[in-house]
Amino acid sequence: MFTALLLTAPGTPLDPVLAENLRSAWGGTALDWLAPNEAVEFEIPALPDNRWAVWADLQASRVDMVIQPTANRRKRMLLADMDSTMIEQECIDELAAEAGVGPRVAEITKRAMNGELDFEGALIERVGLLKDLDEGVIAKVLAERITHMPGGRALIATMKANGSHAALVSGGFTAFTEKVAGDLGFHEHRANTLLAEGGKLTGKVARPILGREAKVQALNEITARLGITPAEVIAVGDGANDLGMLGLAGTGVALHAKPVVAEQCEVRVNHGDLTALLYVQGYRKEMFTI
Repeated sequence: MFTALLLTAPGTPLDPVLAENLRSAWGGTALDWLAPNEAVEFEIPALPDNRWAVWADLQASRVDMVIQPTANRRKRMLLADMDSTMIEQECIDELAAEAGVGPRVAEITKRAMNGELDFEGALIERVGLLKDLDEGVIAKVLAERITHMPGGRALIATMKANGSHAALVSGGFTAFTEKVAGDLGFHEHRANTLLAEGGKLTGKVARPILGREAKVQALNEITARLGITPAEVIAVGDGANDLGMLGLAGTGVALHAKPVVAEQCEVRVNHGDLTALLYVQGYRKEMFTI
């Protein structure tokens, strides 16, 4: 059996007639509302041949649809990217704005996240442009420019309350993941380290650089330590350097992702917030821990 889930962004009503018509067309079980007017699911016996055509039609109505095997939906670990996933910004772009090289760095970031540039080379180039930036700017950016993606705190708290492990793994920097992980309640975090001397950034990043393969390595290492398998992980990200972990995890979620990333993922969330990952696992809204 498969479960078809329809969801919208919080505050955007989901048309029950639309959901009922789709359920009927696919011979599904009765509608089961996980959240009134926001998330509904039903079981179907097989994957519909027209599911991606229907998905595209629903996108025009700002509705996300996820179809997945009904069994083993609830996961024991969350592995999350940080930039443009758990936070609404790219931390290196925000540092670059303070350094006066914002547009140049943002363009490199965009191309790297789209998979047009080698991640490691792009990171080295961008960090080089931050040379001599006052190290204290990091705290300023964290305080004034960084905001959490909606739904993140509820996602982590709810999964932790149900015995799951939460790990933040980023191609960004430990100076940011430490704060974000602490604020949102992650058990652990991994990222790159910006090097500084005399209170100034050196324009270099510590080696080895954490990129696509390091995220896969983190997934394998953490699951082995916990005594679980990658199939028991839900991973979420938006950039090309997330594709490895998204493909390896039992459920890989492309969240508000670049097109090159979304098209390679079965689970795509373009309109819902991070609580969509709870609905994907079958949690009901009354089960959310906030």
